[in-house]
Amino acid sequence: MLVRPALLSATMSGAVLVAVLTGCAGTDADSDAAAESTSAASPSSTASSSAPTSAPAPTSAEAAQRIEVTVTGGQASGDTGRVPVAAGEEVTLVITSDVADEAHVHGYDLTAPLTPGQPAELTFAATIPGVFEVELHDAGTVLLSLQVQ
Repeated sequence: MLVRPALLSATMSGAVLVAVLTGCAGTDADSDAAAESTSAASPSSTASSSAPTSAPAPTSAEAAQRIEVTVTGGQASGDTGRVPVAAGEEVTLVITSDVADEAHVHGYDLTAPLTPGQPAELTFAATIPGVFEVELHDAGTVLLSLQVQ
């Protein structure tokens, strides 16, 4: 049986997409359920550290969404669980941790170093539809699932 190059290319692209979306360890259903069950009011914070920006500033037609999470004693609070975001919307994640680590947004492959007690910001355009975990990379703690639709 001959496999057409276009079909082979589409199959390989799909395999690569699956590999990218599965991300790092600590992303099983139990972690997702635990992240969804930990929800509390978000503290407000105005300080920020330098963080990567993966997209230009939004136009006036685009909206922006700020998502804030605080990690204390290995537990996440604030905007946790599954957080819906409209496709194309600019998102700013503000993460404050009591320990040094690295925040990681799966699927978008964005990271930001976390310094204890100092908020770190990640701003990007939510252009990839799907559900993506945001985690503490070293600890493997899932902070939230970003649902881009």
